[in-house]
Amino acid sequence: MVKNILIIFSLIFLLISCKESSDKASISANEEPIEEISKPIPTELIETLKDSIKLFYNKLNNHEIWFNKTNRIALINEVKNCHQDGLDPNDYNLKEILKLEKERDSLNDKAIFDYDILLTSTFEKLALHLYKGKLDPKKVYSDWDLKPKSLALSPYLEKGIKSKEISNVFKELKPQHFIYNQIKKSLIILEKYPEYDFKKSEAKDKIELNDTTDEIITIKHKLAYWKDYTRNDSITTAIYDSITFNAVKKFQARNGLKSDGVIGKGTIKALNFSKEERIHQIIANLERWKWFPRDFGDNYLITNLPDYKITYVAKRDTLSEHNIVVGTPKRKTPILISKLSNLVFNPTWTVPPTIIKEDLTPSAKKNISYFTRTRMTIYDSTGNKIAPEEWDPEKSRSYRYVQTSGYNNSLGLVKFNFPNRHLVYLHDTNHRDYFSREYRALSSGCVRVENPLDLSEKILDNEERGWTKKEIDTIIKKKNIKTIPIKNEINVYILYWTNWLDKDGSLQFRDDIYNLDKKLYNSLRS
Repeated sequence: MVKNILIIFSLIFLLISCKESSDKASISANEEPIEEISKPIPTELIETLKDSIKLFYNKLNNHEIWFNKTNRIALINEVKNCHQDGLDPNDYNLKEILKLEKERDSLNDKAIFDYDILLTSTFEKLALHLYKGKLDPKKVYSDWDLKPKSLALSPYLEKGIKSKEISNVFKELKPQHFIYNQIKKSLIILEKYPEYDFKKSEAKDKIELNDTTDEIITIKHKLAYWKDYTRNDSITTAIYDSITFNAVKKFQARNGLKSDGVIGKGTIKALNFSKEERIHQIIANLERWKWFPRDFGDNYLITNLPDYKITYVAKRDTLSEHNIVVGTPKRKTPILISKLSNLVFNPTWTVPPTIIKEDLTPSAKKNISYFTRTRMTIYDSTGNKIAPEEWDPEKSRSYRYVQTSGYNNSLGLVKFNFPNRHLVYLHDTNHRDYFSREYRALSSGCVRVENPLDLSEKILDNEERGWTKKEIDTIIKKKNIKTIPIKNEINVYILYWTNWLDKDGSLQFRDDIYNLDKKLYNSLRS
């Protein structure tokens, strides 16, 4: 009997112990651990902080911001992974943060407060760099006219801390453009490529189909590395065979070269880029895209200078794409943002100062018939016409020179005006053969558009007035100067990027026509 009673008491004790244990487990799962209780930061310490950091703490009652481990780990992971957005984790105190996080449980209050402030400063720095770039574009490129991007960051931090969704805050701050994300993907893909000894290829003469040269072996290996050459059976032969020919055409297309299979200077130059150099190029492009507007609007013209392309988007639908000719490296087309103001059909051309100095004056000095040949009218400072024989070359820059409108006018049959300090615009050209060239950095700064009348028709078709093709043809035929104001808001973006990932997953690179990539990468890493 006694034995049975003891057994019953033992069972009751075990049940009570199990319930207590279960309750304790439940409490530990649902309650904040002691280490995650936010402590007030001393006022004297808050007062030593810069205004932006002080604001963060004021928003959160001057308590620790990063007391919750989930938020700290999320921030640490963002720092670790910021290389995917072209940034260097070492710029964001990563080593020090990892060390302090490991030691956090043993830190005194003063050290914990200092660590918290370090994390807050790191959050601010990384968030701003992801939102608008690490560098100020105006300090890198003097002729870039991009509107500065501003951001009230404290609401983002407050929301992320309270919801424990710091990673979502960073995701929201990063550029959302499709092209930016494609550039990011290209970096991920390229980082997985194996290391390779890129010995410089050389070719004194063009290499064409069925030529035999030892250089072809090196070229085949490079094409295989870039996954354009997929056969291995003839990779060690010196014959430029049809397999290699097709691989070269594919490589040329991916690098914005004329896809004709002829291996010339441009193809050799592209083949000589190493994996590391391409990664640097991608990182430069990621930085550039952080400078660009977050939203281009519903209607816009966007130009990518190194790709020699302009695209017209209306109501977020791509309606037209055209080849372009852009400024030479000596007379670069500026990077800018503006709005389309009007179209001018049958425009006259007033010669700008740079061309007066560098082109018109030397040409007219050699032969005064230059003015008659180019249908140029000379005006003095009072607006009076001056005969060519009265022209004084020593005072050439005091005159105004206007070329008569017409098909062979330097601006062609139409120009697209938008306000900017550089006095550049989009226009037709009398050198229409330039559009068939591989290298098209040939203008004096303005952007020449292929088939510009087609572009003007699409733009005017969307206007409230609604211009028809027949009406535009009539204007051109009459040869009268006609200015048509643009009532719709059409943003104009003249931008610069040299890399992206195509929709089919192929790596795309373009010649850095103004040699901007290397300078930008070096600035980022300095």
